[in-house]
Amino acid sequence: MKGSIHQMKVYWPLYAMAIPGLIFLVIFKYIPLLGAVIAFKDYSVFKGFIDSPWVGFKHFEKLIHYPDFVRVFGNTLMLGFLKIVLVFPIPILLALMMNEIRKSALKKGIQTALYIPHFLSWVIVSGIVFDIFSLSGLFNVILGWFGSDPILAMQDSAYFRPVYVLTSIWRDAGWGTVVYMAAISTIDPQLYESAMMDGASRFRQIRHITFPLLLPTVLVLFLLEIGNFLDLGFDQVFNLLTPMTYSVGDILDTYVFRTGIQQAQYSFATAVGLFQSVIGFILVFVFNRLSKKVSDGGVW
Repeated sequence: MKGSIHQMKVYWPLYAMAIPGLIFLVIFKYIPLLGAVIAFKDYSVFKGFIDSPWVGFKHFEKLIHYPDFVRVFGNTLMLGFLKIVLVFPIPILLALMMNEIRKSALKKGIQTALYIPHFLSWVIVSGIVFDIFSLSGLFNVILGWFGSDPILAMQDSAYFRPVYVLTSIWRDAGWGTVVYMAAISTIDPQLYESAMMDGASRFRQIRHITFPLLLPTVLVLFLLEIGNFLDLGFDQVFNLLTPMTYSVGDILDTYVFRTGIQQAQYSFATAVGLFQSVIGFILVFVFNRLSKKVSDGGVW
């Protein structure tokens, strides 16, 4: 206890800087947890949290017995799997490649070009995508060069998932390199100098020095990503989705928006959110245990 008080006195500027973040965490993350109780009630705006009647697991049963639940849940799992397998590794590869660029001006220019798309909203990104894949867009122009007929790709279910993956990579992969570049910058340069003296090539330095020392950071971010496995981002899917692509693109978030939010079924929407959170917690717990077998880390 005395040691903790001493540390707080010595490093009080750091603790002071953490206060706004803690306040944000409490107000927007922990206090709203109390609202999860309405998942077990027939919530009425006029009766409030306390007086609304308890209904137990009624809303969870409604979700499971929903005729299209298997399709919606399957789409969510598939898009989550694609995001983990195809999107998550890209920032790692980009960070490793950018670290090999020796010219500072070129490196900063590439980093800036990769960061910029992150600051575009999904409304703008989806607008660009729909323009590219329109009948007169770049995609069909290129197809025309090869004598192919134009395709309404955004109305074709076969194209939705590839477009989802590509837009995720284009918008967020560059921004995802920030943490990895910061972790790489902390690696002791003497390790590379020793490896060069032993005749190690750049590829071997990446394989035996950079990536192993980067692995703990990768595992932590992977666990955080796994926790959001069912939370794919409503904005992206909703703006890319069309009625013709519901069969492969309709996920829990978009389903809740249509049946829960638009119809003011707040208890049902909360039940679905709680369902997603429980699945995410289970996945984080399982993969955290597995990560301890790979490294000494883990989130806890």
